[in-house]
Amino acid sequence: MKRLLAPAVLAVAFSASLPAQNTGTVGTPASFKDEAKAELAVELIKKYEGLHDRSDYPYYGYGHCKLPGEELSYDMTEAEAEKLLISDLEKRYRLFSKYGKDALTVLSYNVGHGTLLGYGKHPKSRLVKKLEAGDRDIYKEYISYCHYKGRKTRSIERRRKMEFLLLYEK
Repeated sequence: MKRLLAPAVLAVAFSASLPAQNTGTVGTPASFKDEAKAELAVELIKKYEGLHDRSDYPYYGYGHCKLPGEELSYDMTEAEAEKLLISDLEKRYRLFSKYGKDALTVLSYNVGHGTLLGYGKHPKSRLVKKLEAGDRDIYKEYISYCHYKGRKTRSIERRRKMEFLLLYEK
């Protein structure tokens, strides 16, 4: 219980810092079933990713990885960057919608859908295997995606805990 207390307090503080109403945002992914969670997912990513600049190549907007043939500019407005983010989240949601309220949309946006669903010689993640088996006790697996260049990063771990507390119900 103690390990969830600090993140719960952070979650309340973070959710209180979000805009009380939609203030100039482009919108939320139309394909998300829960509009409030969709808006929260967008705000979480915007907060933790920030608006990328030239030093973050190949990432544009709020963490969009440039695809071959795409014409993107670092001069995009926040509204354009948010529209790109929502488009990316809608694609991720379609990939993970079969998991219902446990759709791994936000996590897959950050770690890649191939890492979770498996690709080539890489197997499916333990997280996806548990969800497919009907086991919703995924906290430990979810927050395990907190490494950067092979090392555990406390700031990413805090981010995962915040995402989990705000987006996934028991």
